[in-house]
Amino acid sequence: MSYSFEYIDIILLAMIAGFIFLRLRGILGKRTGFEGKAPAQFDKILKEAVSKKTHTKKDTFDENDQKEFLKGARIAYETIITDFSDNDNKLTTSKPLLNEKIFNQFNEALKERNARGHYAEITFIGINSAEIKEHKKIDKILNVTVNFIAEVITCIKDKDKKIISGDPEKIKKIYDTWTFSRDISSANPNWQLVNILT
Repeated sequence: MSYSFEYIDIILLAMIAGFIFLRLRGILGKRTGFEGKAPAQFDKILKEAVSKKTHTKKDTFDENDQKEFLKGARIAYETIITDFSDNDNKLTTSKPLLNEKIFNQFNEALKERNARGHYAEITFIGINSAEIKEHKKIDKILNVTVNFIAEVITCIKDKDKKIISGDPEKIKKIYDTWTFSRDISSANPNWQLVNILT
């Protein structure tokens, strides 16, 4: 008799755990691609940072500028990661955020993936941290290098939906170092990703 009660307890606990999981998933959401309008948000946030007098009348990149920059950099990071995982085999949302070299590299990788008949699935969990590693001004160009730590669930599947790499049930921590660049003498507020350090 006691065994049957223990069995019922186990079932009830499993049901509660399942309910909590579904609630969290509903709150956090699942992304298989980018769904918002991040480039516009990125431009708006960074425009506010770079249009201040601190950028138009002096050559510093002070603490307030850095905080505003990182807000936009976080949005740009998620935008680019999720756009690269979309399965239309071309970059769309993130194109304004990439310089020509990075854009071409990403497109080549997408073409190669498509040629193999593979596709990506990604759930972007979030960014744990984004910290400026360094910032350098060369003439009128300001380069800002950022260390990102983020969490995603990702895998690559073939045309038969067989998993080639990754794990669709496991959260993976990723570490990236990206450099963004902008001509601070230009009226154009856009920053672009110009380098990915490995």
